Amino acid sequence: MTDDLPDLLRIAEQAVGLGYDIIKNTTPSEIRLKSDRDTVTDVDLKIENEVREFLRRMTPAAGFLGEEEASTASLDGDQDVWTLDPVDGTSNFAHGLPLCAVSLALVRGGAPVVAAMVAPFLNLRYLAAKGHGAFGNGVRIRVSATTELSQSIVSIGDYAVGDEAAAKNERRIRLTTLLAERVERIRMFGSAALDLAWVAEGRTDAAVIMANKPWDTAAGVLLAREAGANVVDATGAAHSFTSSETIAVNPHIQRSLLSLTSKIPKGHS
Repeated sequence: MTDDLPDLLRIAEQAVGLGYDIIKNTTPSEIRLKSDRDTVTDVDLKIENEVREFLRRMTPAAGFLGEEEASTASLDGDQDVWTLDPVDGTSNFAHGLPLCAVSLALVRGGAPVVAAMVAPFLNLRYLAAKGHGAFGNGVRIRVSATTELSQSIVSIGDYAVGDEAAAKNERRIRLTTLLAERVERIRMFGSAALDLAWVAEGRTDAAVIMANKPWDTAAGVLLAREAGANVVDATGAAHSFTSSETIAVNPHIQRSLLSLTSKIPKGHS
């Protein structure tokens, strides 16, 4: 397996291209519940299977961690691990909403070093490699230059479903209330991948996601970092896969934003 990040990025770009084509050309024929209000479609499974097999051929020494099928790959070991969300925003996709993405990252030494993401219905493609910058549709992207929280658009992650959703949502509702009093607008796109990519691209000024599943966040975290965002938890500590939250923010408004997130009670993510 090559250690060259540009080579690995080209492999990642080809891999998410498979997902792009499947989403654009396939209507889901099976939608089922994985758990309380959490759906999966046959398209999610098809993409994960095809991307996993492609990566296995191209990078046989790497591990694989996908959202839909069990894996024993460890993100904090010595092995390189691909982590994939085949359709980030499945609920959007299943309802015919275009806000969804295929999100793939290569994790090395506990941090993402390669990221590829596509939003097929929006014709958006994002790429990043550690130390090589972040790109959207072939053009280098940078975070916004907004300096005031009151002039900022901040996206937030979905409210929780499933076990202990009520307890988890107490924190999310508190976050929403704090932001609503101080930012220009709040947005909920329903895709953590797009939340982070759009901070990287400067479409939004920050994203606050009260969760941290690697298949949801790994690619977007690298995109945001390579585009000049700071990626932290609610206390301002550097983000890792053990963080409770994933916050990507334009550095100009970080202090103001974290003054709000620090008021959110500790609890379930």
